[in-house]
Amino acid sequence: MTEMSLDTIERKVSFDDRIDIDTEITNREALVIVGRSFKLLGHVKKLFAAKVVLGLNVVVPALILPWLGKILVDNVLLQKPFGETDIPYPPFMDSVITWLSGLDPLEIMLRLTFFYVVMLALIGMRVGGTAAGTFAGGDAASEAENQISGARSKASGLFGLLEFWVNVRLTQRIANRLRTQLFERMSRLPMTTLDDQRIGDSIYRVLYDAPSVPDVCYQITITPFFTLLVALINMYLVKYTYGAVVPEVVWVSWVMLPLAFLFVFPLSRLVRRVNQTKRAAGAATTNSMEEAVNNIDAVQSLGGMEHEVNRFAQRSGESFRRERFAMLTWMLIAVVGFLVFAIGALYITILTTNKIIEGQMTPGDFWVLFGIYFGLAQAAITLGGFWVSLQQGVAAVRRVFFFIDYASDEDLAGDRVLDPIRQGVVMENVEFRYPDGATALSDINLEVSIGELVALVGPTGAGKTSLAYLIPALLKPTSGSVSIDGVDLSEVELDSLRGQVAYVFQEHLLLSESIRGNLLLANPGASEQDLVSALETAGCMDFIDKMPDGIDTVLGRSGNTLSVGQQQRLSIARGLVRDARILILDEPTAALDPATENALVDALRRATEGRLVVVIAHRLSTVRRADRIVFLEEGTIRETGTHESMMADEDSPYRRFVELQND
Repeated sequence: MTEMSLDTIERKVSFDDRIDIDTEITNREALVIVGRSFKLLGHVKKLFAAKVVLGLNVVVPALILPWLGKILVDNVLLQKPFGETDIPYPPFMDSVITWLSGLDPLEIMLRLTFFYVVMLALIGMRVGGTAAGTFAGGDAASEAENQISGARSKASGLFGLLEFWVNVRLTQRIANRLRTQLFERMSRLPMTTLDDQRIGDSIYRVLYDAPSVPDVCYQITITPFFTLLVALINMYLVKYTYGAVVPEVVWVSWVMLPLAFLFVFPLSRLVRRVNQTKRAAGAATTNSMEEAVNNIDAVQSLGGMEHEVNRFAQRSGESFRRERFAMLTWMLIAVVGFLVFAIGALYITILTTNKIIEGQMTPGDFWVLFGIYFGLAQAAITLGGFWVSLQQGVAAVRRVFFFIDYASDEDLAGDRVLDPIRQGVVMENVEFRYPDGATALSDINLEVSIGELVALVGPTGAGKTSLAYLIPALLKPTSGSVSIDGVDLSEVELDSLRGQVAYVFQEHLLLSESIRGNLLLANPGASEQDLVSALETAGCMDFIDKMPDGIDTVLGRSGNTLSVGQQQRLSIARGLVRDARILILDEPTAALDPATENALVDALRRATEGRLVVVIAHRLSTVRRADRIVFLEEGTIRETGTHESMMADEDSPYRRFVELQND
């Protein structure tokens, strides 16, 4: 069995993945992801430029600090005069030396203190930089909050505060743009894809994977730019100042960067895989919780609480195990980096102390060399591990780009704007097969017109819902064509189509908002009269009038504070308030009493004026009053006609179905 198939099986079994299962990333693919991340900075050019400019302010103080230490040791503590050795100060220190020359040690100390305090207030003198954010752990979820709300600056003081603000704004702009784009794409996935995609995984990608993108943007721009800039300057300073005295130090400084890279680079593939699996495990944990809470009624009624708790605990434990493994990977990288640093530090110590003993260098030079070496070592570790460190973000960004690139309904649709519907729907030789190869519809030829009330009838699994899904292009035919007013739907822009079709699903998909908010979801511009009219038509006002807040009553989770019948009527009202030219109702009377059903069917007949109403129903009392009945069986239309005409035919498949229902 191949490595790819083993990885695929592991993801299917352990992580709930059904769509995004091939997660192995090559170095070439990682480069493509990095390039796409870089392009995102084009939308925040001004903030990014401000971040770079503010970062440049920190470079000079960081370079000056070791030389100030040398002056403090040599000229203040040891009270040596300037120029005692042949080792020159770098050019940027000339003005400082001139400012301090001729002063006694106390005066030098006072001026250095004044200079330090001023720089500390403006920029800060902390070589390692400072950071702020929400520090709550190292898992992907906590890291996401840190990445969105935190900031980092090599400065402190006033410049540092300004850079914090710019950094937070920059990060949130990038993350919010990508989050929104990802959510938009996922909300427009084909229905067959949504059936397989887990909600918990979608939440995880939007909330916890997308925030990694800004960090990748910084890692490929700001981090290497400033790290390399400081490293090159320090290398120049080592050669300029100490090249003639200790040329070995020059070679050490130049060797450190490639050496660190060679040690760490082979781990890049491992880091990518580890971070892919830990995020998949985290998404599976989120999905387990979402599914249990969303179906809590069924879980409690079936006594499945312990089972769900155990399932969640298993997924959560797997997530923690993957996090620990990821942590161990980074510990290994840290150990490698420390060993390289320690070997270099030992060598520098031996060289420097020997030169000090020989009188070619002063004790202050030890401070300078170690300051420069520390900067070079930090740069070597950063740049050497640059590609490997980047893989942690690449693993998350790949998960984001996967669904941004995934073909949506819009990608598969045309760009022709559909005019207001005047005639109706025509299906010619339509066949539809699901991705698993199962045939749902075959040889469908049907014409339905504006002004009709059409009922789709048939046994369970006959293809009624699949046929209805073809009208708003929730499903697209595998072969054949579906057209409205003579325009093939494959050529039509989706918003112009779905803006004229209202689909009321069999499941009561209500939001935990007010009744008004649920109605306005379908038509944000609806007037109060439009809302009340739709509610009256659907028979909702009899229970809404009894509520203290009336139409502004806030519903519970998924509308569960209403009875099933009330939820059904409110869902129908929401479909009516849209004032669409085509209204499709899936089992609209299933939970209604006879009186309410009769009133609703009468209302639907009145609603056919100027619109096509398609009803999927089993109840004979609902079906028999339709203008036309379309009877389906095994994915094929067996016959069409009125209730009376088909019941009069002894060989009618519809008649046999009705008689079986009555039995």
